[in-house]
Amino acid sequence: MIAHLRGRLFSKTPNQAIVECGGVGYDVNISVATFSALPAEGAEASLHIHTHVREDQFALFGFAERDEKRLFEKLLTISGIGPKLAITVLSGISSDRLVGAIRSGDHGTLTKIPGIGKKTAERVVLELKDKLDDLAVTLPATAAAGRTPAGDDALSALVNLGYARPVAQQAIETAIARNPDIISDFEAIFRAAMAVIR
Repeated sequence: MIAHLRGRLFSKTPNQAIVECGGVGYDVNISVATFSALPAEGAEASLHIHTHVREDQFALFGFAERDEKRLFEKLLTISGIGPKLAITVLSGISSDRLVGAIRSGDHGTLTKIPGIGKKTAERVVLELKDKLDDLAVTLPATAAAGRTPAGDDALSALVNLGYARPVAQQAIETAIARNPDIISDFEAIFRAAMAVIR
């Protein structure tokens, strides 16, 4: 089984990366978070790999962070969640928010993720709530990181408006650094970030 790849990043899109190792290009399914963490095409990249083998398929799923891979593998233990849905889940919400939602039994947050209905959200919470203690997923200590539910929502809104994710994230961090009181107010973060971008 392939567990790790390091090589030249041949190409990347928000759901796929091709990493060239020893002259062989490996087609790897990735999450949006991993896409954002990857370097520019042509640079050296390193990915933690989950190899998924079925009778009719051999697929690689890559992650920039080991904890994201472990969370992906825990999602696969849930009945009804396959690798494609698990990668969609990790693309639809940050690992920190996902772990927080599962630990707190927040079905509402989980059902906002594409492909996750009420019953699946309930199964995820029921089966994983007490199995995430080994994940060292924590929110950054600094408020400037913007990694709060309101900050994540503002980031999503800016990306949906067409701004590049790194530009949007930097604008949110700048806005919160200027006024930490807005950290839990989606509308205030969004407006302040728009002002920074303009």
